[in-house]
Amino acid sequence: MSKSKSSPASSNPPHKPFVVLIHGLHQKAWIMQPLAMQLQSRGFATYQHNYYSLRDSIDKHSNSLNSWLLDNHDPSVAINLVGHSLGGLVIRDFISRYPQWKIGRCVTLGTPHKGSTTAKYVNNLLSPLVGNAYKNALDGQNAPLKKGVSLGVIAGNTPYGLGQIVLNYHNQKSKLSYPHCEHDGTVYVYETKLESATDHIILPVSHTGMLINQTVADQTAYFLDHGMFKRPTIKKSANEKP
Repeated sequence: MSKSKSSPASSNPPHKPFVVLIHGLHQKAWIMQPLAMQLQSRGFATYQHNYYSLRDSIDKHSNSLNSWLLDNHDPSVAINLVGHSLGGLVIRDFISRYPQWKIGRCVTLGTPHKGSTTAKYVNNLLSPLVGNAYKNALDGQNAPLKKGVSLGVIAGNTPYGLGQIVLNYHNQKSKLSYPHCEHDGTVYVYETKLESATDHIILPVSHTGMLINQTVADQTAYFLDHGMFKRPTIKKSANEKP
């Protein structure tokens, strides 16, 4: 079973790679359970970190993760980090603030690394719905990715969810054309791109749907194992020279 917040990571067999899963805005740790189970079936030990996405600022999210690790994790064992949406920004902030931890590889799912257009609209119209998640996070002013960190970015391009109302309005207002108008129902594909990332892949999934998608789980595990996403092998024709 995936670890709850109170379960020590030290109980993991030492040969199993350790993965911390971090949820997004308006969510709790349990939403990462399907992905955690998929990773466990592939040999990873997991911990689903819970934090108060609206109430606390991003530095407090990082501090809470650091505190849990100090109490439960062997610092000699590398940490792999997987974050959904805002959780991916927590990863960047955590790595920047606490460089003493040994980081393996990281994967972000639907994370608006360039800032969130949806969050900007909501923050202007009804700020309590984004709370303290906007400043230095969803506003695009997050800490830069630490040099040398292996980060894989997964984006979705299936528009589903309430956020598409905002983004479809923004598409018309700004007259965005393909591919700039592609989004997952909450986050634009272009917002997920980070120049310092190791790899980036677009999958036909929605913002929340990616958490229960088999292909997303496969690609996440593959990146954690290999430091790149899996892409189809292009077969050479019989007439093509090697």
